[in-house]
Amino acid sequence: MVAPVFTDVELERLRRFPEIGREELFRFFTLAPADVAFVDPGRGRGAADRLGLAVAVCSLSWLGFVPDEVASAPQAAVVRLAEQLRVDPAVIGSYGRRAKTRTEHLRLAAQYLGWRPPTTLEIKELDEFLLARAMEHDSPTLLFRLACEFLISARVIRPGR
Repeated sequence: MVAPVFTDVELERLRRFPEIGREELFRFFTLAPADVAFVDPGRGRGAADRLGLAVAVCSLSWLGFVPDEVASAPQAAVVRLAEQLRVDPAVIGSYGRRAKTRTEHLRLAAQYLGWRPPTTLEIKELDEFLLARAMEHDSPTLLFRLACEFLISARVIRPGR
């Protein structure tokens, strides 16, 4: 019998936003002028949608995926983005009430940044990469982190469970 690598609590934590440090905040949540133009008005987006899309753009680069609950992004990150977009950070609470909005924004953010969902070939490459690393390391947490780094370096969106 195979024991699960992560508990249900750990899996849930891995699907959410982690805490953010100062360096990560400035590195990943500073919008370039092109980023502001991408999320800004003129495309019929309200303040909540602009802020939510900005969180998605920044989170994809930071984490390699966008958690389902975009509104639960670290408060410091939301405030930083809201200042850059000149919107009230509280509007994030009304973002993405429709799952279709979040899905569409993830698609747009990925397209804008040059990211893509994993293909069958990329999953196979990841398996081979992890097999080679598993021969050297026996820590599931380390292997998971290496897998995430591998996917981020290839600009492949981290798949679900």
